[in-house]
Amino acid sequence: MQNVKGTADFWGKEQAVRDMIRSKLERLFKLYDFERTDTAVLNEMELLASKYGGGDEILKEVYRLRDQGGRNLGLRYDLTLPFAKLLAQNPGLPLPFKRYEIGKVFRDGPVKKGRLREFIQCDADIAGAEGPEAEAELMQLAAEAFRELGIAVEIRWNNRRFLGELLAAVEVPSGKSLSVMLTLDKLAKLETAEVKNELLAKGLQETVSAAVLQLADCKNPDFGELCREFGLEQGAGAAEVRALQSLINAAGLKEICRFDPFLSRGLSFYTGTVYEIFASSGEFVSSLGGGGRYDAITGRLAGSGDAAICPMAGLSFGIESIAELLKERPLQTAAAPAAAVIPIGAMSAEALQAAALLRESGIRTSTELTGRKLKKALAAADSRGVRYALLIGGDEAVQGMVRLKDMACRTETVMPLEQAVLIIGKNAGAADWS
Repeated sequence: MQNVKGTADFWGKEQAVRDMIRSKLERLFKLYDFERTDTAVLNEMELLASKYGGGDEILKEVYRLRDQGGRNLGLRYDLTLPFAKLLAQNPGLPLPFKRYEIGKVFRDGPVKKGRLREFIQCDADIAGAEGPEAEAELMQLAAEAFRELGIAVEIRWNNRRFLGELLAAVEVPSGKSLSVMLTLDKLAKLETAEVKNELLAKGLQETVSAAVLQLADCKNPDFGELCREFGLEQGAGAAEVRALQSLINAAGLKEICRFDPFLSRGLSFYTGTVYEIFASSGEFVSSLGGGGRYDAITGRLAGSGDAAICPMAGLSFGIESIAELLKERPLQTAAAPAAAVIPIGAMSAEALQAAALLRESGIRTSTELTGRKLKKALAAADSRGVRYALLIGGDEAVQGMVRLKDMACRTETVMPLEQAVLIIGKNAGAADWS
C-alpha cells in the first residue's frame, strides 16, 4: 500500500507547520480586506484547455477525467482560471473585488523537493484595479507575510509588456514573443544549449536566437541602461515599470524587490507585471510564491473580447515550498488541553455533561475514552501537559460533585462541578482558537 506519486499525507508537526502558515496568511488576507472565496475543483475541460488559460505547457499537466454523462472534465491546475470564471459568470459583481482562496490544485508534472502533484495553493487577487497600486499592495502583503513567517525573501519582478518591447528590439517576431518569454523562464533550469535549441525549434533565425541568449546572459542588467541601449524609454512597458518602481520605493520595499527584465513566469495569461518570491538566503531554490497581472482572461471567457477586459492582479503563496523550508525549524506546538475529564470506570452521563460545561466555558477539554486504569489515564494526561484532571466516579456522581486534581500542585479536592469550572477557567484560561 503506497501513496500515488506526487501526493502525501500530513500529520503531527508537518500538519502543524501547514496549519501555522495557513493561519498567518489567512489573518493577513482579512487584515488587507480580502474576502474568502471557494471555487470548484472540477471544471469543464474546455475551460481548462482554453487558449486564455495557462497555455500549452500547463495543459500537459492537467488531470483529465469523464463523468457518467460522458462530459470531459479536469481537475483545476491553479486557482486563477476558476476565479476568472467566477467573475465572468457574475458581471454585476461590485468592483474592485479583493478575494483570497486556499485550496488544493493538481498538476501531473515533475515531482521534486517542495513540489507535489496534489498541493495546496493560496491566492490573493484584486479585480477591477487598473493601475500599479494593485501590484504594489500585493507585494506589500507578500513582504509582510514572509516577515511574520520569519523568512527573509527577495521579490524578483518584471513587466511582460516591457520584455515584449525588449524582444522586439532584438527582432523577435511579435507572433513568437510570448513563446520566447516562456522559454526564457526556463533559463535557471536548462543548459544554455537546451535553451538555444528550444529557441531554434520555435523557428527563430539563428542570429535572433543568439541575440536573445546574449541579452539573457547579462548579469544584473540595469533598467535605465536597457531602455537607452534599445530605445525603449517611450514604451508603454517601460512606463509601467517606472510607475511600479515608484510605488515600491514609497512602500519601503526597495531593499527586497529586485527588477529582473527576463523574468516572465510559466503561465501564458500574464499581461503586465510578474513577480516571483525566493528565500534570500539561497537555502531553498524553489520559489516561495509569485503572481502578476492578467487583465485579459475574464472578458475573453465571457465572449466579449478585449473590449470587456476586467483588470486583475494576483499573488500565490507556495504552501508546500514554505512548509518544506520551515519544517526543520522549532515550532511552538498547539497548547495542551487545560482539562481532562476522566471517568472512574465506564464513561458516564455525568462525565459527558462535565466535559460539555467546560467546553461551553471556552476551556479546551479532552475526555478519557479508552476505559484504561486511572493511573495510566492520569499519566497520559500529565505527559501532554494537562493542568487539571476532573475525576468522576460513582460516589462523586451520587453526590453531584467532582474530584479536581491539580497536576502541577499535586493536590486533589472534591467540589461542585461549577466551582471546578471556575477554577480551571481562572488558572488555565480559555482555549485560543485564533
